[in-house]
Amino acid sequence: MKPDDFAYFTKYIYDQTGLVLGPDKMYLIESRLAPLARKWNVATIDLLVGQLRSARDPALQRDVVDAMMTNESFFFRDGKPFDQFRQLILPALLQSRAAKKSFRIWCAAASTGQEPYTLAMILKEEAAKLAGWRVDIVGTDISHEALERAKAGIYTQFEVQRGLPITLLVKYFKQQGDKWGIAPEIRSAVQYRSFNLLSEFASLGAFDVIFCRNVLIYFDQKTKGQILDRMAKLMPADGVLYLGGAETVLGVTERFQPMPGQRGIYQVVAPGGAAKAG
Repeated sequence: MKPDDFAYFTKYIYDQTGLVLGPDKMYLIESRLAPLARKWNVATIDLLVGQLRSARDPALQRDVVDAMMTNESFFFRDGKPFDQFRQLILPALLQSRAAKKSFRIWCAAASTGQEPYTLAMILKEEAAKLAGWRVDIVGTDISHEALERAKAGIYTQFEVQRGLPITLLVKYFKQQGDKWGIAPEIRSAVQYRSFNLLSEFASLGAFDVIFCRNVLIYFDQKTKGQILDRMAKLMPADGVLYLGGAETVLGVTERFQPMPGQRGIYQVVAPGGAAKAG
């Protein structure tokens, strides 16, 4: 890729998605764009970037963004966050939301659906405690391709072997040839929406719990802070945020603080105040 094409492309991706691509990502960019060049019947990556520059084709723009997204996800990823949800966060919600019998969860980078479906299965397993409750799980992603896969709820043998307990595979999936389809009652428990984390969040509504795990690592410090600040505005005083194990809010925003004794979970901090004890 020519230097000026690389500069244009990395700025374009940053402006569209917030994804930071430095010179060390040249190989990654070329490996992602080479198949796309073939799809669009252009001979080289430089010609593809030239087409991106001049054509303003929404389909090409969408394909380019999709190609650069890292859609890495699997069921019950890292295990402990979901144990924490089942053992700590869910009981707290059942107590604090007992009057209105409802709460909402946002998976802010749903990818191909494994995380929101994991939560849906956990809630299904706790159905007796949730009788009469309304629980909304909203999964969003910028990748059109990933969202289509999430909505379909069909996974390969490899994907269902990554973290998914065999008991839940048997209970909530049905084999379809060499793939596995998730049960309709689990699939219908999740609402999927195309959403860019650089956008305004107000249209999403309020959320009691937000999962934004292993997402902010791809953004620069300023963008991380802006995203977290907008998330805090969507949450009640006892709202809970999940980040990845290698992520933190420290030095990024003052709107969240770590939940004592719980790695990867953060509590909302009111502007100029402290987090509400959960």
